[in-house]
Amino acid sequence: MLFQVSQYIRFLLKSTNHHGVHSPFVFNLVTKCFYDKKHYESYKNILDYKNALLKNNTNIRVTDLGAGSQQMKDETRSISNMAKHAGTSLKRAKLLYRLAVYFKPKTILELGTSLGIATHALSLGNPESQISTIEGCPQISNFSKKHFEKHQIKNAAIINGDFNDEIQALTANSYDFIFFDGNHAKEATLFYFETLLKTAHNDSVFIFDDIHWSKNMTKAWNTIKKHPDVSVTIDTFYWGIVFFRKEQRKEDFVIRV
Repeated sequence: MLFQVSQYIRFLLKSTNHHGVHSPFVFNLVTKCFYDKKHYESYKNILDYKNALLKNNTNIRVTDLGAGSQQMKDETRSISNMAKHAGTSLKRAKLLYRLAVYFKPKTILELGTSLGIATHALSLGNPESQISTIEGCPQISNFSKKHFEKHQIKNAAIINGDFNDEIQALTANSYDFIFFDGNHAKEATLFYFETLLKTAHNDSVFIFDDIHWSKNMTKAWNTIKKHPDVSVTIDTFYWGIVFFRKEQRKEDFVIRV
C-alpha cells in the first residue's frame, strides 16, 4: 500500500490533462473519450450489472492462479465481496465502455474475466464485436457464464484455463483490443505481452490493469514502454495503454483521467 501511495504522488506530479498533449491522436482520445461527459444510456446497464453482483451473497471456492487479491485471502468468497473488492470499478467500466465506443474494436481479448464487469462494459460499447475472455478459476468461470446469459451478453465467450496455455492457442488470431487484467506479476505480464504481440496490428490497443500495483508491475510497465514495437503509451495510474501506430513518433504520456 505504501508503494502505491508513493507512486500516486509521483503520478500527480508528472501527469497532465489534454492541455499538455501535443499529439493529435492522443489529444482526440483524451478529449473525445477520456473526458467525454455525455451520459450514455448504457451506463445504467453497467450499474445494474454490478449492483446485481453486489447483492449476490452466493459463496464460491476461488482458485487464484495469479498474484491473488490484496483484499481477499480466503479460498471461499462471496460474490458480493468479490464485486466490491476485486471487480472492475464503475468508473473504469464506464471508461472501457467509452473506449469500445471510440475505437469500435471488432475482435477483443480479455485476460481475467472475473465476474464479467469489464466484459459487459466492452460488450455494450460495441455489440458487433467478438469478445474472447479467459478465466482461470473454474467456479468463477461457471458463475460468469450464467450471469452473461442472464444479462443477455451474446458476443462474449468465456475460455476457462491457465493463461499461459490458452494464449498460446490464440497467437494465430488478430486482435483490435486486448485487456490484460489477470496475473499481476512482472514475469507473467511480460510473457503475456510478448506472446500476444503476434496478434497485434498497427491499430491495436493493449491495456494493462494495475500497472502500479507493485514494484514489479511498475517494472513490467517500464519494460513494455521501451519495446521497439510500441510507439505511444498512456499511463493513467491504474491503467497502462499501449499503441503500435507506426506513423506516430515514440512518446509516453501521463494523463489524469
